[in-house]
Amino acid sequence: MSSSAAGPECCGGLGNIDFRQADLCVMTWLLGYVDPSDSSFVAAILAIAFNPLYWNVVARWEHRTRKLSRAFHSPHLACYALGGSILLLNLLRSHCFTQAMLHQPLAEGLDHPAAYGLGLALLGLGSMFVLSSFFALGFTGTFLGDYFGILKEARVTTFPFNILDNPMYWGSTANYLGWAIVHASPTGLLLTAVVALTYVVAVLYEEPFTTEIYRRKAYRPCRRS
Repeated sequence: MSSSAAGPECCGGLGNIDFRQADLCVMTWLLGYVDPSDSSFVAAILAIAFNPLYWNVVARWEHRTRKLSRAFHSPHLACYALGGSILLLNLLRSHCFTQAMLHQPLAEGLDHPAAYGLGLALLGLGSMFVLSSFFALGFTGTFLGDYFGILKEARVTTFPFNILDNPMYWGSTANYLGWAIVHASPTGLLLTAVVALTYVVAVLYEEPFTTEIYRRKAYRPCRRS
């Protein structure tokens, strides 16, 4: 009798839980392990934020001016050059991410075999999404070839695009999350949240523009007919 009465008094039911307060508690816990002024942490934040900004600015500039295609005398070569630079920047981002984790404290609660296994599973899942996306899209499809005028005939709907939108981005996020858990790193968890946020912003920025590119492609044959 007393225990059943104590439950509602204690929690007030799930409907009365302040999830904003719960989010604040999680952030407070994370920040207890993280020194935001550490140079490696700052470098990781800058690398995470810079990468999608870089490829979107360069790709839109190319779409507007075609200067990269003219410089390389080929839209394909220009796309390969941009893709190569993105790969190098992603390697730098991963290096900065790892260094930031190594320079910050670990969480004993995450230093557990079960957590380690979960981290490995996320790494495997993320790698599957990233690699299968790459094979489905090809190099130019992965690295913004549509901004160079290298358009596909139809939207890719094979795996993993038939089960998840933007699987390359979310596969990459899963990789970072798994890497953070494997290292029992609250800093890695916080940086993974920043990665996810930058991808959300990138999707909101990219998808309308890409949709418009293919709308114009579909409209041109209609005009000729």
